[in-house]
Amino acid sequence: MVARAVWKGQIRLALVSIPVEFYPATKSGASISFRQIHEPSGKPIKYEKVVPGIGPVDTDEILKGYEYEKGSYVLLEPEEIDAVKLESKKTLELTQFVEAHEIPVLYFEKPYYVAPADELAEEAYVVLRDALRKSGKVALGQLAMRGRETVVSIKPCGRGLIAETLRYADEVRKAETYFAAIGEHEPEEELLDLAETLIDKKTAPFDAKNFEDRYVEAVKDLIEKKLKAKGGKVTPEEEEAPTTGKGNVVDLMAALKESVEGGKGKRTRSSPKKKAANG
Repeated sequence: MVARAVWKGQIRLALVSIPVEFYPATKSGASISFRQIHEPSGKPIKYEKVVPGIGPVDTDEILKGYEYEKGSYVLLEPEEIDAVKLESKKTLELTQFVEAHEIPVLYFEKPYYVAPADELAEEAYVVLRDALRKSGKVALGQLAMRGRETVVSIKPCGRGLIAETLRYADEVRKAETYFAAIGEHEPEEELLDLAETLIDKKTAPFDAKNFEDRYVEAVKDLIEKKLKAKGGKVTPEEEEAPTTGKGNVVDLMAALKESVEGGKGKRTRSSPKKKAANG
């Protein structure tokens, strides 16, 4: 069954407007949902909206409020929020084009399939798709969706287009904060060659079906064991702890060689504080 469109509007490129619809490109996979339970009674916990000193309140008595200073709020009616005029509410204007590799991967947030709204929109839609593909560029613009305005990229995807919402600059932490302490020494050439050989050996076309959520499967297995135990406590099986090496280059060299050769011996790890190869 086709998902419902989450946004309907038009993509505008200069004087050309293309009616389109956005559909979620992803869906929730298998997951485990827990409820909080009152153990003595076995009944689920419920939550009430309460006001300190007053108690539970009805939902129709609740408004959105912005705290402009400590303990003071300006209240906004739903109609007032909906009345905020944004051109991007129904229009995604393409204001810039960039090379695909120019956008760091950590800016990408969520993908959406972009489909033409009707047959009349298809011709202009296909022209935009093929022009982006031929130029190798990604289009950028802004639109209002689900209560906020966001930056959006548009690029070809098979026979159609895909949109990806992007994070703003102030939502992304600077990498230098976390990488500043990493030394500038270069690894031994032999170590590097071994690592590259291992990468080549394990290189294959990407197929998402090769991966599964092992945590979900493990929790399902635990639940089955718990049911069979009729409420008794189930002790999870302990995994073998990884073996830690001596922390020198020799350990890393041996581990890489064994990995390349496909050995099944115990794995060793080098310490993060190992000396530089030239040290």
